[in-house]
Amino acid sequence: MKIGWIGVGRMGHPMAARLLKSGQPVTVWNRTPQKAAALAEHGAAIAARRDDLADADVIFTMLSTGKDLQEVYFGAGGIIAGGRSPKIAVDCSTIGEEESRSLRQQLAARQTQFLAAPVSGNPRCVAVGKLSTVVSGPKEAFDQVKPLLEAIAPRGVSYVGEGELARACKFAHNVFLAAVIENLIEVTILAQKVGVPRHAFLQFMNNSVLGSIFTQYKSPALVNLDFTTTFTPALLRKDVDLGLEIARKAGVSMPITAAIREVLQAHFGLASRRPDAAAYVEKDFAALIETLASMAGMTLQSENVNVPSGLEG
Repeated sequence: MKIGWIGVGRMGHPMAARLLKSGQPVTVWNRTPQKAAALAEHGAAIAARRDDLADADVIFTMLSTGKDLQEVYFGAGGIIAGGRSPKIAVDCSTIGEEESRSLRQQLAARQTQFLAAPVSGNPRCVAVGKLSTVVSGPKEAFDQVKPLLEAIAPRGVSYVGEGELARACKFAHNVFLAAVIENLIEVTILAQKVGVPRHAFLQFMNNSVLGSIFTQYKSPALVNLDFTTTFTPALLRKDVDLGLEIARKAGVSMPITAAIREVLQAHFGLASRRPDAAAYVEKDFAALIETLASMAGMTLQSENVNVPSGLEG
């Protein structure tokens, strides 16, 4: 297969690297050429222009917004600006259902089959082979690219049906993500307020039946207040909003999710009072622990304890 890849940011870079390490030939284009060039050491060919990828058998995209995808495909100098178009387009981004549906229709008009394939995990999950993905779209196209997806997301590739069903699954996933991190922080703050060190409480939680890959790999951040960005609060809030929008259309009540959305908003309110507000809101969403601590009348300090993340490789 002739494989193209567009988008080599925090997630796209290690995902493309996994595909290259599996032995697949991949040609990469990125808005910032230096980021694409960094994949050359893994064997990637670097495209000078987006439309160089127009005749790919499969093209993967990992971008921030639906607007970015629209521009990449149909903007000036876009992949489908000329007369050629890829056979299969696989989008691993997290975008809205309507944006995805519109893109699918436009690509279908050019005989390009479109698969929505949003992923679950962060860059470290990608590196150690714990990324997973959920996929929807034409089953024939999925069967063709499944081995490629398994190279990128070896923890699991779940096909859920036609159309935009994978988008709904990803928003449900991220709503649950918001619920887990917010409640994990609440109980961690509660335990600390009554005298239990955060690292000790989280060790107990991670060893219990409630522990998970997620609770373990967020524990070092909650213990040592290292908020190196994997996923920003703004992106989490966006996904919660999209999940609530789907719920309203489907007539599903989500009262806990609505309350969590307000906690996320409180994080932005408290952050706005900080002298480093602009930089602070770009930190990892684990920084919510400082917002919940503030609500409890607490000021946190790093415990400086070496806590395993489960992603040590």
